[in-house]
Amino acid sequence: MTILVTGATGNVGRHVVEELLKAGHKVRALSRYPASAKLPAAVEVVGGDLSNPNTLVPALEGVSGLHLITTGTGYVPLTTGKEIIAAAEAAGVQRVSVLWDGKKGTVEHAVESSNLEWTQLQPVEYMSNVLSWRESIRTEGVVRDLYGDSISALIHEGDIGRVAAAALTEDGHAGKIYTLTGPEALSVQDKVRILSDLIGRDIQFIRLTEEQERKRMAELGVGEDIMDYVINWHMNPPVEAYTVNPTVEIVTGRPARTFAEWAQEHVKLFKV
Repeated sequence: MTILVTGATGNVGRHVVEELLKAGHKVRALSRYPASAKLPAAVEVVGGDLSNPNTLVPALEGVSGLHLITTGTGYVPLTTGKEIIAAAEAAGVQRVSVLWDGKKGTVEHAVESSNLEWTQLQPVEYMSNVLSWRESIRTEGVVRDLYGDSISALIHEGDIGRVAAAALTEDGHAGKIYTLTGPEALSVQDKVRILSDLIGRDIQFIRLTEEQERKRMAELGVGEDIMDYVINWHMNPPVEAYTVNPTVEIVTGRPARTFAEWAQEHVKLFKV
């Protein structure tokens, strides 16, 4: 069985690849820049772009499972969902996992109307989002953030990868929409405290204004629409964002990992 992973070089995609390889599956990875993908040697890396579905035709040859992301360059939602799913069906793909970007878009609508065995993955927030703090922590011992009191049951990207791999290779997940969380709901200041304890250094939290946060996001190349969505989501989070659920453990047989575990894995990135 060959499984095609799109977004394979991203924070989640690399874990999807890793989990599939560990389970003994043949993995093909789609990348706009295959020469710089830096994936394990066992992975077949091919060129392609979800924004141009014609490029998917050779990549889908012989593929039985497909992991899809729903955004293109600059995290802009794809408008090519119908064409992507049509190409997958024509190629004989059987199972699809779809990793959403926070809102249902063309990929989700298309897959729901298809004959594929689809599973939608809806993580509430990635733990890796805190990597945006690493430079200010290393150089100043400071975290600047707008959302000090916003609470989220954020999830380890590796746990999303585990669920995706299960959905693509095991029975019982077709037609399911999985909201994915970690095992605890934390505020921004909770995360700062955990990092501070781990690195053995006091980290000061400084609350940004909305204007300052928009400027920070703009410097990261985030578009206005995405800024609006992210800010509104954190300022008025849906109940699903901070409600812990057991989906990861139910699907994979192992409990979701804590933020402290994630931080321990990445501690070197936050130390001077």
